[in-house]
Amino acid sequence: MTRYVMVADLRRCVGCQTCTAACKQANATLPGVQWRRVLDIEVGEFPDVSRVFLPTGCQHCGDPPCEEVCPTTATYQRDDGSVQIDHDLCIGCGYCALACPYEARYIVDEAEFAYGMEPMPNEAARFDEGKIGVAQKCTFCIDVVDAGIAKGLKPGVHPEATPACVNACISGALTFGDKDDPNSPVSKLLAKVEHFRMHEDLGTDPGFYYIWDKKPEDLM
Repeated sequence: MTRYVMVADLRRCVGCQTCTAACKQANATLPGVQWRRVLDIEVGEFPDVSRVFLPTGCQHCGDPPCEEVCPTTATYQRDDGSVQIDHDLCIGCGYCALACPYEARYIVDEAEFAYGMEPMPNEAARFDEGKIGVAQKCTFCIDVVDAGIAKGLKPGVHPEATPACVNACISGALTFGDKDDPNSPVSKLLAKVEHFRMHEDLGTDPGFYYIWDKKPEDLM
């Protein structure tokens, strides 16, 4: 089996938002739409206060609540574990957005560009009318992953088969790969560290892991 997941090392993320910018460039999302976001969180009590930067977006859940509520089967889960949307089937009802506990879905009813209703030439060249009035979200750059695999490349190892946000991360905080492959970068990394998943208690089986420390035996 294959289960693509992403790992964010909270010890390394510096909150630069480069992953956010790379995602927008790669997917030509409209202003206000951020498939990859980095939350800036203050933790602790004065005077011992620090900041934590938390990359987030679609968690590509193993048991996605968005899929369960979709009345047209537009939201579906692939055999590789990633959750995708068939825009030809989506009717923009918004049920999936309400069901998602990660606030990872967007529905744009009217296209607005960087300077209003008229796109600049570069925006017009990449504008996708098929994403207006339907749900949209992070895809794990699955088109890039699929194209890379077709060339014999390994996701999470070769940039040409890896999501844009991972490739762009300046601090190496993001890792991608097949969790079911014990030799993948994500499997090797998760085996060595303490980690958690967001809202895991909801039973969604998120495919996005967060590292916060080494395992106790490695701290000795």
